[in-house]
Amino acid sequence: MNTRIQPERSQDESSQKLWSKQRRLFLFRAGRTALGSSLAASAAYGLGPWIRTAKSQARHHIRWVVPTPPGSSVDIAARRIAERLRDLDGRTHIVENKPGAGGTIAASDIARSPADGQHFFVGFNGPLATAHLIYPKLSYHPLRDLKPVIATVSQPHVLVVPAQSDDAPKNLSEFIALLKSKPGRFQYASVGNASASHLTMELFKAEAGFFMLHIPYQGGPAAVLATMQHQVHALFTAYVNVQAPVQQGRLRLLAQAQDQPSPALRATPRFADLGYPRMNAPLFNAVAAPAATADALIEQVNTQINVVLAEQGVREALAKSGMDPIGGSSQAMAKLLSQEEARWAPIVKRLGIEMG
Repeated sequence: MNTRIQPERSQDESSQKLWSKQRRLFLFRAGRTALGSSLAASAAYGLGPWIRTAKSQARHHIRWVVPTPPGSSVDIAARRIAERLRDLDGRTHIVENKPGAGGTIAASDIARSPADGQHFFVGFNGPLATAHLIYPKLSYHPLRDLKPVIATVSQPHVLVVPAQSDDAPKNLSEFIALLKSKPGRFQYASVGNASASHLTMELFKAEAGFFMLHIPYQGGPAAVLATMQHQVHALFTAYVNVQAPVQQGRLRLLAQAQDQPSPALRATPRFADLGYPRMNAPLFNAVAAPAATADALIEQVNTQINVVLAEQGVREALAKSGMDPIGGSSQAMAKLLSQEEARWAPIVKRLGIEMG
């Protein structure tokens, strides 16, 4: 599904072109006037090159490929950022959803795309850092064929179960006891193979000593729906994916899987609080580009997104969905990906997780 994030248009084609040209020229002149000749202001916000190139690049759209369906946590954050970038630079930003294969279809698309600063992958832990650990025949290597741009948001990682049944577990202890009392009877959903949703449950199975069959779905919305409909019995996912059904009483939070508890989930215990200290699997979203993309283009986009993430309105909107802005340098993102690979490599090897 392709969604063009741009102003609404109701005029005929020729009028649209004239209106678009006038709007871009206005934005360029407005930016030049606002910044004036103040090099200090340009340096402070890193917007000088951005404003100067806006007019020359206006004819080209920016493509943001998301590996999950519309309405998923990654999609929500990507669209929020793309909308603000559109408002700031006047260019067309297209958010393109390409779910499937744990996010690797979308990531592979960007790895093969032109390195011209107009193609970006907005993904999550799996396709950015750990997919190659599970897919030995993966068509790209996350750490070699994609170039880090910026880490955008972190999200609470939670375990949920259906809440509207007579035997629905009310806490983690009841959940584990139920699984052990009827081995082989239960299934869990994930948002895709090789995702953190998948790996975290496999780790928990090993830590707590129970068995559940894995049923992968293409993204959060489908996995959440299956859990609400009792097609599966549990799901690890980002909190934003289950926020509404939890508040409606249709799903129940059992624990959060990160060492740093989320302010949005003060009443939900961490796995570490419940006797499982190795259940630390924080979630993050980040932007990457084709590996050959020039450093100057990477840093330009990094600066732009940092500006967006610093806006109070954006931060408040993300906070309502339980997301916390990260931002920072492209080098900081590269370090984050290396740490994520190092976190999961020994676990994947020990558990023998491999996909064809």
